[in-house]
Amino acid sequence: MVTQSVVKEIGILVPQFKEDKLIVLFGPAAPQELKDMSVIHEFEHLEEEPLKLGGTIQVGDQTYTITALGNKANDNFKELGHISIYFQEPFDDVLPGAVFASPHTFPDIKEGVRIEIS
Repeated sequence: MVTQSVVKEIGILVPQFKEDKLIVLFGPAAPQELKDMSVIHEFEHLEEEPLKLGGTIQVGDQTYTITALGNKANDNFKELGHISIYFQEPFDDVLPGAVFASPHTFPDIKEGVRIEIS
């Protein structure tokens, strides 16, 4: 199966992260100070372990391959809807909630776009 969610809101600070090729995802219960810097999404279907090395993240019609994964990424994603997706080469020390994806291009993300993880 595929984990599916829909983008509900784009925080006002999200465009500032385009240069860093970073998207911060949070579920709808995120506090306002985090909503400003986050892409708020709502799950339609959530798998037990949605994120895996070599898996895919599809944002609209753009598909990315997961190249590195923090050790808390699945837990944070399931509990809070939260992960930080870096569209760049992985750091030497991958943060617990980080996901790195390739190709290294910032996705075209807007309200109503579907996110699928498999």
